[in-house]
Amino acid sequence: MRTTKTQEWQALSELTQGRPIVVERVRLTDRDLAIEGAFDLPKLAQLSSEDQVFVAAFMRSHGSIKEMEATFGVSYPTVKARLNRIAAALELVETDPQPGRGEVLERLKRGEITADQAITELEGR
Repeated sequence: MRTTKTQEWQALSELTQGRPIVVERVRLTDRDLAIEGAFDLPKLAQLSSEDQVFVAAFMRSHGSIKEMEATFGVSYPTVKARLNRIAAALELVETDPQPGRGEVLERLKRGEITADQAITELEGR
């Protein structure tokens, strides 16, 4: 019997029982290339299998909380609470991070920004 990638992932999730794991070898399937080292799984892959299913369903529903309520048979606050818990676990990155002090000063030094612009950026941190 052939297993699917989903079944393999579920088996791995059951085996690890939520404990952290490290991937030590990555092989590119379309090339004769393997990389060995210590690689953490992406945050999304570190979620429990139940939370991964929840995220996939949320994506399939195009973010519709009403559809999630119907799919999982839970209330709006329950869906929101679970999404908030998952988002916290994913440690979402800032999509528009403020430049660091060194970066602002370098841009000022190169004449890319004025002193007033540098002050404004540094105060906005």
